[in-house]
Amino acid sequence: MAANFQIPFQCIQYLEKQGAEPQRLLIASSGGKIYSYVAETGQRLSSWPEYVNASNPDNSKATETETGSEDQAPPEKKRKVSPSEEGPAETSKSPVKAPAWSSIPILVAHSNGDYVIALTAEDKCIRVLRLEADGTFEQLSERCMPKRPCSIALTDDGYSILCGDKFGDVYSLPLLPSNEPYVAPKLPNRPKVPAATTLTVHSKRNLESLEQQLRYGQKNLTEEKTSLNFQHQLLLGHVSLLTDVAFVTVPQDDNSGQKRSYILTGDRDEHIRVSRYPQAHIIERYCLGHTAFVTKLCIPQAAPEYLISGGGDDYLLVWKWTEGRILQKVPLVEQESETTQVTVRGIWATSIGGSNIVLIALDGSSQLQCFVLGLDGTLKTQDPIEVSGNVLDVAIIEKDSTIVVSVDCIHEKGSTHGWRASPTSHSNLIESFRVKPGTENLEWEPVAESLVTNVNMGGSSGISADANTKQRKELDDSLYSLGNLRKKHGED
Repeated sequence: MAANFQIPFQCIQYLEKQGAEPQRLLIASSGGKIYSYVAETGQRLSSWPEYVNASNPDNSKATETETGSEDQAPPEKKRKVSPSEEGPAETSKSPVKAPAWSSIPILVAHSNGDYVIALTAEDKCIRVLRLEADGTFEQLSERCMPKRPCSIALTDDGYSILCGDKFGDVYSLPLLPSNEPYVAPKLPNRPKVPAATTLTVHSKRNLESLEQQLRYGQKNLTEEKTSLNFQHQLLLGHVSLLTDVAFVTVPQDDNSGQKRSYILTGDRDEHIRVSRYPQAHIIERYCLGHTAFVTKLCIPQAAPEYLISGGGDDYLLVWKWTEGRILQKVPLVEQESETTQVTVRGIWATSIGGSNIVLIALDGSSQLQCFVLGLDGTLKTQDPIEVSGNVLDVAIIEKDSTIVVSVDCIHEKGSTHGWRASPTSHSNLIESFRVKPGTENLEWEPVAESLVTNVNMGGSSGISADANTKQRKELDDSLYSLGNLRKKHGED
């Protein structure tokens, strides 16, 4: 029997649960599951969803053991069996079937540590989970969107979810749906009217065809208007495929002491739009300067007047976004080459040791590029962090001056499609690094602590080293899909 690769953590989040006894937790998604860990020790607390084979419940544990190390997780609350797109979901004591999704590409932690917002890919559902004191998850709601979401952000007050989708639209959803049944607003029926009429059509066949067109137009209109049966608000739309959403609140320039909130959105057509919130129909300005698609927008919490953006260009742009002005163009590769295609996977900003640090990950790269953000908004290049595999995601623990890096332990370093020849006996799902104290420049050192050791030993969901071409491609596409945004030659 072939050995199993451990499916890497596509997303990781560090959070602190508030309360009489604050808890520090690490949340990670691997394949179709979410795991919770104690941040100090790496002890696994729970996984979601917990499911068994409905046709043979006795074999459920064996099934999970074959696919990974799931038997280490304690029992947890089960999500509601029947899908619900409105209101809270009730917990269920009956076993649930295997989920209808195979990956969770977006994971967002609420600022108070009580909630986790997850996107399940295949069903395009935004799921809000409550994180209990014991680390278990309880699903509160599931809301399936018309198009697959590509970015999720929370407003500063934490009450609203901003969801940008592949169609170019940004919706606002309440974090916790109301218990009251949602009643969709009634819109006037305006069915598409065929050009032909009973005065111009005479044969029996053509008359029947005309009647079908009229019925279909009415039916299609009704289905379209009732597709979202939960509370939502369409805020804005792009004519191009939307790629990222950021939310920020800054003081107004009139010295009134008041603040104003904005939504920043990036798209495939190199645009960055700045819109007011909640009057998102008011476009404040555009930030134009990229020549390829935009994938990531990052506004440092310590310096919200600046924006760092990246995508398919081989450089970053630093903006004074309130003015739409470029402050700096930062190269990401040492030598430009026509064959080198750069895709920015992630941009993270944090404050550690008195320095405002910006970290950059590129698709298919085992280096985490590091910069220090100056008071004038310019980035100063630092030595990169080298990890054992491609960088997938980063979680930041500012109190410990530490970062946790999610590592691709399946693909060869520097490749988004080539798999390693065989699994290693010890897979590095995460690695941790700490800023060296007392150094002039920013230097990082690896941290060999129990968090890293126990998480890596616990493993994740598994995939066979003998996986067929289709299975391999599905995993490749779930981890590395940003490159598909690049336009082909001659495409507008």
